[in-house]
Amino acid sequence: SDTVQNSQKGTSSAEVKENRDVGNVANLGARPLSAGDRARAAPGLKRKRPLEEGNGAHLCKLQLIWKKLSWSVTPKNALVQLHELKPGLQYRTVSQTGPVHAPVFAVAVEVNGLTFEGTGPTKKKAKMRAAELALRSFVQFPNACQAHLALGGCPSPSTDFTSDQADFPDTLFKEFEPSAPRQGLPGRPGDAELLSSAYRRGRLLRRALDLVGPTPSPTGERNPVVLLNQLRAGLRYVCLAEPAEPRARSFVMAVSVDGRTFEGSGRSKKVAKGQAAQAALQALFDIQLPGHNPSRSKGHLLPQEFADSVSQMVMQKFREVTLALTPVHARHKALAGIVMTRGLDARQAQVIVLSSGTKCISGEHLSDQGLVVNDCHAEVVARRAFLHFLYAQLELHLSKRREDAERSIFVRLKEGGYRLRDTVLFHLYVSTSPCGDARLHSPYEITTNLSSSKHIIRKFRGHLRTKIESGEGTVPVRGPSAVQTWDGVLLGEPLVTMSCTDKIARWNVLGLQGALLSHFVEPVYLHSVVVGSLHHTGHLSRVMSHRTEDLGQLPASYRHNRPLLSGVSEAEARQPGKSPHFSVNWVVGSADLEIVNATTGRRSCGGSSRLCKHVFSARWAQLYGRLSTRTPTHGDTPSMYCEAKLGAHTYQSVKQQLFKAFQKAGLGTWVRKPPEQEQFLLTL
Repeated sequence: SDTVQNSQKGTSSAEVKENRDVGNVANLGARPLSAGDRARAAPGLKRKRPLEEGNGAHLCKLQLIWKKLSWSVTPKNALVQLHELKPGLQYRTVSQTGPVHAPVFAVAVEVNGLTFEGTGPTKKKAKMRAAELALRSFVQFPNACQAHLALGGCPSPSTDFTSDQADFPDTLFKEFEPSAPRQGLPGRPGDAELLSSAYRRGRLLRRALDLVGPTPSPTGERNPVVLLNQLRAGLRYVCLAEPAEPRARSFVMAVSVDGRTFEGSGRSKKVAKGQAAQAALQALFDIQLPGHNPSRSKGHLLPQEFADSVSQMVMQKFREVTLALTPVHARHKALAGIVMTRGLDARQAQVIVLSSGTKCISGEHLSDQGLVVNDCHAEVVARRAFLHFLYAQLELHLSKRREDAERSIFVRLKEGGYRLRDTVLFHLYVSTSPCGDARLHSPYEITTNLSSSKHIIRKFRGHLRTKIESGEGTVPVRGPSAVQTWDGVLLGEPLVTMSCTDKIARWNVLGLQGALLSHFVEPVYLHSVVVGSLHHTGHLSRVMSHRTEDLGQLPASYRHNRPLLSGVSEAEARQPGKSPHFSVNWVVGSADLEIVNATTGRRSCGGSSRLCKHVFSARWAQLYGRLSTRTPTHGDTPSMYCEAKLGAHTYQSVKQQLFKAFQKAGLGTWVRKPPEQEQFLLTL
């Protein structure tokens, strides 16, 4: 039908354009040639017959390497081929058209960030067609002659590999393996291994390594920067992060290749540049040089489909629970939520907490009885709501009914205390990048033009930052003083609160449960962080996890957590207008929403929030002595809130270890609130 033909034509056109955009490095015209290259290449380009050995030897080697390829006799269908190259792909049925007796199915599959859609009279045939289209995107040659030479066939005037309507022969989808090495094949010893590796992946190198391979270093390793430069000449590297102090040697370099940005980090700009080049080689050309590890961030990305599900669930639940509120209170500038899953199964996902807010209290509202919520930013309120949820899960173990304990996410340990059940995972969603370095220094605004380095190198990149009292935005921590004084705050000094970026980095070491719950449970970490807008996953990973690489050995059950990171396909539109002066929180199992005045830290009626220190201390006191604890009791039951927190000795030692790691990295000193705010009596 016309619909099917148009669909096939559109897909073919898209894939050919993609091939052209990526570029084929087998084409000598893909990059400007140096004078030496022109001298070597020009004679070969003018001849109509293969060059003899010793005259234009580079092109001769290229042809010999291509001739080396052979195809196995037993063909494999496109589905099998694609599965071997990219196991775990998900096919989805897009549509079903046509009459009942002659249906036309459309099935799509996403490969390497591109969607390929095939049609057919059955789902199986449509699936096969989609796999064939995906496979074709792997073969990228500038003309039919080179493609046929590589595929082991003869040039055919009827096949145009650059045409939108090109129809590739079925032989394209036969498995290929390198033939046994021929004696006297020119080239360096390492080429066979690199080519063989590429063949096993099911992809052809887009240019013979003999033409692009740089001269090996004295150690036998190849420089990824030189190799990438020969594949894509004229690249410019930009320093995204430069250490604030000489002793904190951690540079981040970035390079833009074919419209994509790649980053690398290291103790010198040279090392960081090499890591960025290797990341580009790995992603664009499937080339992995010995001694160079692929980009770490690639393995720390959440599957996009799952990340989108988390985002949609949080936004949908927020719309549901705020339905009865006035339009004013249903507004938000920043939204956060935590989703609980069993493994990465979105079908069993459950939104357990929701929050909104962008403000902090001012010093005049600070409470020495723990009756206010100091920080009403959405991410921080979500974490406090999560504490409410954890208390409820522990309280189930106080019930005399066995089924209540079985419903809890915690299981009791023989040695004392509790831990999460296997496969229980938590995912944080925030509608925009957390305040602090993650947002301020995120290079999302300059990825399209990395040569604009005017605002890139900043003295305080990666530095600890604090929120502005009663306002928005953050500033770098000032001075060496780590503790604010009660008198100073009451006399008008601004109340200092650490940024959300820094707090999440802290949770990735200490856990979400805090000091009090550490008496009972092992650290509880986030499995992933999903950011709705203004995000850059490489930078998020750097500021949330990699600023404290020199943290050192941690005690048992603690770890340097590196959550999976992802953006969303379609970000929620930012609502216009000023940020509301209130914060909303919701916890699963609670019948009501709570609205907190973010400038005072109390409910709109003047009462205390269910998320304040005083309420949590009372719930903790009810559990203490009745539940199994992780640490043996030393002396009497604590009588003050601060004593209960300090009693979590391991937690406190890890916290000091983290603060020292920030200082050692030259990133500043963590600023703490006046200790008087925690010196109130426990309600036993």
